[in-house]
Amino acid sequence: MSIQPVMSRRLGLADAVFLGLGSMIGAGVFAAFTPAAAAAGSGLLIGLLVGAVVALCNATSSAQLAAEYPTSGGTYVYGRERLGPWPGFFAGWCFVIGKTASCMAMAMTFAAYAAPAGWQKPVAVLAVLALAAVNYVGVTRTALVTRIIVVVALLALAVGVAAGLGSQPRPNGFGSGLLGHGWYAILQSAGLLFFAFAGYARIATLGEEVRDPRRIIPRAIVIALALTMVIYAVVGVTVLVVLGPDGVATTRDPLAAAAARSGWPWAEPVVRVGAAAASLGALLALITGIGRTSLAMARQADLPRWFAALHPRFDVPHRAEVALALVVVVGVLTADLRGAIGFSSFGVLLYYLIANLSAWTQTLEHRRYPRWLQALGAVGCLTLVATLPPRSILIGLGVLAIGLCYRLVRLRLR
Repeated sequence: MSIQPVMSRRLGLADAVFLGLGSMIGAGVFAAFTPAAAAAGSGLLIGLLVGAVVALCNATSSAQLAAEYPTSGGTYVYGRERLGPWPGFFAGWCFVIGKTASCMAMAMTFAAYAAPAGWQKPVAVLAVLALAAVNYVGVTRTALVTRIIVVVALLALAVGVAAGLGSQPRPNGFGSGLLGHGWYAILQSAGLLFFAFAGYARIATLGEEVRDPRRIIPRAIVIALALTMVIYAVVGVTVLVVLGPDGVATTRDPLAAAAARSGWPWAEPVVRVGAAAASLGALLALITGIGRTSLAMARQADLPRWFAALHPRFDVPHRAEVALALVVVVGVLTADLRGAIGFSSFGVLLYYLIANLSAWTQTLEHRRYPRWLQALGAVGCLTLVATLPPRSILIGLGVLAIGLCYRLVRLRLR
């Protein structure tokens, strides 16, 4: 039997936390509030809370599993070890397709803020290719770039919130009330906003690259998620107070629009720079995470073994990441932002369904959290998937079927 190459452990707690923040902040603050407001109005705040609770349950399951299985691959590995090869493949395929859609969404968000009309798609393609090249030369440089991007994004968010709160609030800024659109709409907004929380999975995929992963990975997941939850709540309240739910639903850049009403002429450009930086940070972290999961799947032949190669100098799964970049470029040229967000949520929620079921089976020796958290997380994932926009569900089922058929054919041929 051939010996598989092993990745180097170079990252500490701060690196893992910043990579998690870079995966989460860009999507939720600058992309997901608009479709969530279109679905539920000001009820998106309840949706945000629901999404955060489901994310917390999923985070504790991921942390508990990562402590027992400190290796690359995340829930793909956990599902294989705890439930069997088919559930593991299901999780890995859902992660790959969901996060590939997230890459498309982040590239489009970056271009929407950074490029003039008519140039968004070419700029989005250039962003994908540039960040794939950055990631190609090694994970330590990826962590450094992500730290810089997250700091810039957080400063811009602080400016946007301060400017928005300093502007004239819109009368009856919460519209028909938190429950005005009904619970189905609120749950749909929760599913769309969950897309923004899912970055903590990026941390769990770093099992082979983090020093002392049994201690660092669980702590990094909880810290990054808690910080993100606070940021989202502050921004959500700000844009609703300033623009109202209708204004948020019809504005592609609600925080920048809120800042523009403040009378601070410099605030809106700062927010736009921060949005572009946050989108790049999320895109960079997503490319890295998908590459590691693809590596783990290729090692088990659940993807072509050709993708299992590590670069002899840079120690990254370079073939998997080049293939990912090409797929994302095609998606950017053919898809739209709202569809990418819904499709991403479909794949990621099913991925975490397997994580919760896997954590449920762990023995007392490896248990860090009560089982009711895993049960709540599994029920929450299924509920949010069922309430996503129908088009996202249908496309997701089709792509999911393609992956399952691929594995079935491969097993039969073998």
